[in-house]
Amino acid sequence: MFYSLDILGTIAFAISGVLVAIHKKMDLFGILIIAFVTAVGGGTLRDILIGQTPVSWMKDMNFAYAIFGASVFAVLFKRKINYLRTSLFLFDTIGIGLYTVVGVEKGINAGLHPIICIALGTISACFGGVIRDMLCGEIPVIFRKEIYATACILGGVAYFILRKLPIDTNAVFAIAGFIVIVIRLLAVKFKISLPRIYKD
Repeated sequence: MFYSLDILGTIAFAISGVLVAIHKKMDLFGILIIAFVTAVGGGTLRDILIGQTPVSWMKDMNFAYAIFGASVFAVLFKRKINYLRTSLFLFDTIGIGLYTVVGVEKGINAGLHPIICIALGTISACFGGVIRDMLCGEIPVIFRKEIYATACILGGVAYFILRKLPIDTNAVFAIAGFIVIVIRLLAVKFKISLPRIYKD
């Protein structure tokens, strides 16, 4: 289950990277690069921080295959998923939900404090998108008013609460990731945002 979530998160982030690159009118090489850094950027930083080197995608070619396959799929079927704003939001949201629980679990396996594990999950989920947006000349979503990293933090907290309950481990993974996704969806739907210290 843990490995499957890691692969699914990689696919979701790769597709979100492709959609941004297509929107920016990049060539095929640019699309593949943006897909790659979006998919593995956060995970790479996570693995480096916990001293897990070579990082996971370097040791397992399935990640590279997943990114390439997802990129080809997104390019070939871009007309089907070409509601760019909605599609990007959806795949990005799925990605942060999946990568949050993967990052938290990796922190637990490394013997880290729960707070650090939650931070690690947030980094895993958010920093691929940060790199993507910076390379594409956008202000990263995490630095805007939208609920993004906050959803990851709340999902990480829920993960630790759920682990205390008599629930199957796979169910804990799924529920915590779903919580991140639902919080993000509800925050956007109802325009819930963090307070700002300046006025428009």
